[in-house]
Amino acid sequence: MGSLNIAATREVIVAYGQSSSAWAASTINTWLGVIVGIIFLVVAGNVMRDKQKDESDKVKAIALLGVDAETAIFMLLYLNIAYEGAKKEGKMKSLADLQNAIHDGAVKRIRPKFMTVAVMFMGLVPIMWSTGAGADVMRRIAAPMIGGIFTSFILELVVYPAIYEVWKWNTEVKKQVAA
Repeated sequence: MGSLNIAATREVIVAYGQSSSAWAASTINTWLGVIVGIIFLVVAGNVMRDKQKDESDKVKAIALLGVDAETAIFMLLYLNIAYEGAKKEGKMKSLADLQNAIHDGAVKRIRPKFMTVAVMFMGLVPIMWSTGAGADVMRRIAAPMIGGIFTSFILELVVYPAIYEVWKWNTEVKKQVAA
């Protein structure tokens, strides 16, 4: 399994086609986005949970963090690819150009993210209605997961692109426009 992850990562990096220094800057940008997303996701997951802490809290936190980190990395990858494509075409001359590139990258993630959220909802909502043995524990896991997945959906499609815009405008595009 580890070799599959390494191969997939290598293919993404090769497809991305950046130099090592640009890739390192992109990686830092990606990890900053993931950290911000994790903070928001933990807060959202805790809004819907009971005040009692137990092992199920750890399970749901790990599940939410994993899903959000994975989808956040892909969103930032799509934003970076759209940005670099617009930059190579010479279309990065203003804030509006940056916003168009971000829009193009974010639009490509709507369907995959919606499908991820829909499948998770279809799996978690029946757990919320269950009444059998262990249902009380499973409901305590499912409720924050539903809240966290919804928050992850909003984060990925609204907050990450906004943060990305502020980040790229202040670190790269504004300098290019001024030059």
